[in-house]
Amino acid sequence: MLVVAHTGRQESLDAAVTVTRQLLAAGVTPVMKADEHSDVLANAPELSAMEVLGTNITVAEVELAIVLGGDGTILRAAELTRGCAAPLLGVNLGHVGFLAESERDNLTDTVRRALARDYEVEERMTLGVRVKVDAEVIYETWALNEATVEKASRERMLEVVIEVDGRPLSSFGCDGVVMSTPTGSTAYSFSAGGPVVWPELEAMLLVPLSAHALFARPLVVGRDSVFAVEVLARMQGTGVLWCDGRRTHDLPPGARVIVRRSPVPVRLARLHRGPFTDRLVNKFHLPTSGWRGPVDGEGTSA
Repeated sequence: MLVVAHTGRQESLDAAVTVTRQLLAAGVTPVMKADEHSDVLANAPELSAMEVLGTNITVAEVELAIVLGGDGTILRAAELTRGCAAPLLGVNLGHVGFLAESERDNLTDTVRRALARDYEVEERMTLGVRVKVDAEVIYETWALNEATVEKASRERMLEVVIEVDGRPLSSFGCDGVVMSTPTGSTAYSFSAGGPVVWPELEAMLLVPLSAHALFARPLVVGRDSVFAVEVLARMQGTGVLWCDGRRTHDLPPGARVIVRRSPVPVRLARLHRGPFTDRLVNKFHLPTSGWRGPVDGEGTSA
């Protein structure tokens, strides 16, 4: 099992030691990235039976990734396991931790259930991202949460034209444009005023950032649609593409960023199958006082 942790933080390092010790006691080989492996061994030398990812163990051999941290650590784990079958089981050590499945207090039981394979796997849609200049593809990547086209300079506005399914929609100056999955609808897109989209719905969102335009509303399109954001050639300076806040590429004037659904999902291990509404309430501490509940099941999904 792969263990992914932000070992630069003591709480996360302690959790990684606890998980690694529990896995070894159960006869399972823990695997970590080289730098995290070194940090854990420095604190617990007796855990030397761990393996280093990419040395003796490939990511294709990993059955499950236990991720210790916030959503940023889960995004990093998704990057490490991209294209393999191993699901991600997140333990929230951050703040909101929307992608995580359990909290720090339940760490031992979470590992016990992981060892027993007592979880379900949920697939989350991802985005395929391509950057073109004229007819040449200059960069390709992917995103679980969002792909964002942003201005590279604080002093200059980004000038773009938005395209949906091969047809121009609008051009405007802005700070940027967020293109998001339903998973990412509670991340950057949410902060920019975009709608919350239930994760079982396969759709894509586009949310302009501080757009100088009369029509700059968030858009929601179907899974087979294609977004394109073109950095206008008349713009002075460059833009920048960010994917999940982790992968970046400079965008010269005239560059086109094309975003569509990727055929490769991210797999999340779920210990609880509660409604997404409950997750929203719990993570955002939403007030529900006064709710009396449905009468005879009316209003439920059943």
